[in-house]
Amino acid sequence: MPEKLPPAVETVDTRYLESLLGYNARRAAVVVIESFLERMAVYDLRPVDFSVISLITHNAGITSRQLCAALNIQPPNLVGMINALERRELIQRKPHPRDGRAFGLHLTPSGQKLMRQAEQTAQELESDAAARLSATERKTLLRLLQKIYL
Repeated sequence: MPEKLPPAVETVDTRYLESLLGYNARRAAVVVIESFLERMAVYDLRPVDFSVISLITHNAGITSRQLCAALNIQPPNLVGMINALERRELIQRKPHPRDGRAFGLHLTPSGQKLMRQAEQTAQELESDAAARLSATERKTLLRLLQKIYL
Protein backbone atom coordinates (compact mmCIF):
# COMPACT_ATOMS: atom_id res chain seq x y z
CA MET A 1 0.00 0.00 0.00
CA PRO A 2 1.58 3.36 -1.01
CA GLU A 3 2.38 5.82 1.76
CA LYS A 4 -0.07 8.71 1.96
CA LEU A 5 1.63 12.02 1.16
CA PRO A 6 1.09 14.99 3.45
CA PRO A 7 -1.08 17.74 2.04
CA ALA A 8 0.63 20.49 0.04
CA VAL A 9 0.77 23.94 1.59
CA GLU A 10 -1.58 26.14 -0.40
CA THR A 11 -1.44 29.28 1.73
CA VAL A 12 1.50 30.04 4.00
CA ASP A 13 0.40 30.79 7.58
CA THR A 14 2.56 33.66 8.86
CA ARG A 15 0.32 34.66 11.77
CA TYR A 16 2.76 33.55 14.47
CA LEU A 17 5.72 35.38 12.92
CA GLU A 18 3.57 38.45 12.34
CA SER A 19 2.78 38.50 16.06
CA LEU A 20 6.49 38.98 16.88
CA LEU A 21 7.92 42.46 17.28
CA GLY A 22 11.37 41.46 16.00
CA TYR A 23 9.96 39.86 12.87
CA ASN A 24 7.91 42.93 11.99
CA ALA A 25 10.71 45.36 12.82
CA ARG A 26 13.13 43.37 10.67
CA ARG A 27 10.73 43.17 7.72
CA ALA A 28 10.12 46.92 7.83
CA ALA A 29 13.86 47.61 8.24
CA VAL A 30 14.73 45.46 5.23
CA VAL A 31 12.35 47.45 3.02
CA VAL A 32 13.68 50.81 4.21
CA ILE A 33 17.36 49.76 4.15
CA GLU A 34 17.11 48.34 0.62
CA SER A 35 15.69 51.66 -0.57
CA PHE A 36 18.32 53.55 1.43
CA LEU A 37 21.18 51.57 -0.13
CA GLU A 38 19.78 52.16 -3.59
CA ARG A 39 19.26 55.90 -3.15
CA MET A 40 22.46 56.60 -1.20
CA ALA A 41 24.71 54.73 -3.66
CA VAL A 42 25.08 57.97 -5.61
CA TYR A 43 26.68 59.51 -2.49
CA ASP A 44 28.68 56.34 -1.69
CA LEU A 45 27.12 56.25 1.79
CA ARG A 46 26.17 53.20 3.80
CA PRO A 47 23.64 53.59 6.62
CA VAL A 48 26.36 53.81 9.27
CA ASP A 49 28.32 56.40 7.25
CA PHE A 50 25.18 58.48 6.88
CA SER A 51 24.51 58.25 10.63
CA VAL A 52 28.06 59.31 11.50
CA ILE A 53 28.08 62.25 9.08
CA SER A 54 24.57 63.28 10.13
CA LEU A 55 25.64 63.47 13.76
CA ILE A 56 28.69 65.52 12.76
CA THR A 57 26.42 67.74 10.65
CA HIS A 58 24.13 68.48 13.58
CA ASN A 59 26.84 68.45 16.28
CA ALA A 60 29.89 70.23 14.85
CA GLY A 61 32.88 69.38 17.02
CA ILE A 62 31.49 66.05 18.27
CA THR A 63 34.23 63.67 19.42
CA SER A 64 34.74 60.08 18.36
CA ARG A 65 33.86 58.98 21.88
CA GLN A 66 30.54 60.82 21.67
CA LEU A 67 29.82 59.28 18.27
CA CYS A 68 30.48 55.79 19.62
CA ALA A 69 28.14 56.36 22.54
CA ALA A 70 25.37 57.89 20.43
CA LEU A 71 25.44 55.15 17.77
CA ASN A 72 26.49 52.22 19.95
CA ILE A 73 29.59 51.63 17.81
CA GLN A 74 32.80 50.11 19.13
CA PRO A 75 35.76 52.55 18.90
CA PRO A 76 37.89 50.29 16.65
CA ASN A 77 35.01 50.13 14.15
CA LEU A 78 34.62 53.91 14.10
CA VAL A 79 38.31 54.63 13.48
CA GLY A 80 38.23 53.17 9.96
CA MET A 81 35.03 55.02 9.12
CA ILE A 82 36.42 58.35 10.32
CA ASN A 83 39.64 57.80 8.37
CA ALA A 84 37.70 56.92 5.20
CA LEU A 85 35.44 59.98 5.52
CA GLU A 86 38.50 62.14 6.09
CA ARG A 87 40.23 60.67 2.99
CA ARG A 88 37.09 61.54 1.00
CA GLU A 89 37.50 65.10 2.34
CA LEU A 90 34.01 65.07 3.85
CA ILE A 91 35.12 65.64 7.44
CA GLN A 92 38.12 67.07 9.23
CA ARG A 93 39.52 66.81 12.72
CA LYS A 94 40.17 69.97 14.71
CA PRO A 95 41.62 70.28 18.20
CA HIS A 96 38.97 70.05 20.91
CA PRO A 97 38.52 73.38 22.73
CA ARG A 98 38.58 71.83 26.25
CA ASP A 99 40.32 68.46 25.92
CA GLY A 100 43.84 68.67 24.54
CA ARG A 101 43.88 64.92 23.85
CA ALA A 102 40.66 64.89 21.82
CA PHE A 103 39.68 66.09 18.37
CA GLY A 104 36.35 67.50 17.33
CA LEU A 105 34.92 66.35 14.02
CA HIS A 106 33.65 68.90 11.53
CA LEU A 107 32.28 68.80 8.00
CA THR A 108 34.32 70.21 5.17
CA PRO A 109 32.53 72.37 2.58
CA SER A 110 32.21 69.30 0.32
CA GLY A 111 30.87 67.32 3.28
CA GLN A 112 28.26 70.02 3.91
CA LYS A 113 27.18 69.95 0.27
CA LEU A 114 26.97 66.15 0.23
CA MET A 115 24.93 66.05 3.43
CA ARG A 116 22.45 68.68 2.24
CA GLN A 117 21.76 66.44 -0.75
CA ALA A 118 21.87 63.16 1.20
CA GLU A 119 19.54 64.41 3.93
CA GLN A 120 17.09 65.62 1.28
CA THR A 121 17.24 62.15 -0.28
CA ALA A 122 16.71 60.58 3.15
CA GLN A 123 13.63 62.77 3.70
CA GLU A 124 12.20 61.67 0.37
CA LEU A 125 12.92 58.04 1.21
CA GLU A 126 11.21 58.40 4.59
CA SER A 127 8.15 59.96 2.97
CA ASP A 128 7.96 57.13 0.45
CA ALA A 129 8.47 54.45 3.11
CA ALA A 130 5.74 55.92 5.31
CA ALA A 131 3.36 56.79 2.47
CA ARG A 132 0.66 54.44 3.79
CA LEU A 133 0.81 56.01 7.26
CA SER A 134 -0.90 59.18 8.35
CA ALA A 135 1.29 61.85 9.93
CA THR A 136 -0.05 60.84 13.34
CA GLU A 137 0.64 57.15 12.71
CA ARG A 138 4.19 57.95 11.62
CA LYS A 139 4.85 59.99 14.77
CA THR A 140 3.34 57.22 16.89
CA LEU A 141 5.44 54.55 15.17
CA LEU A 142 8.65 56.53 15.74
CA ARG A 143 7.75 57.15 19.38
CA LEU A 144 6.94 53.46 19.98
CA LEU A 145 10.12 52.24 18.29
CA GLN A 146 12.19 54.67 20.34
CA LYS A 147 10.57 53.41 23.55
CA ILE A 148 12.16 50.04 22.81
CA TYR A 149 15.75 51.20 22.39
CA LEU A 150 16.02 54.50 24.29
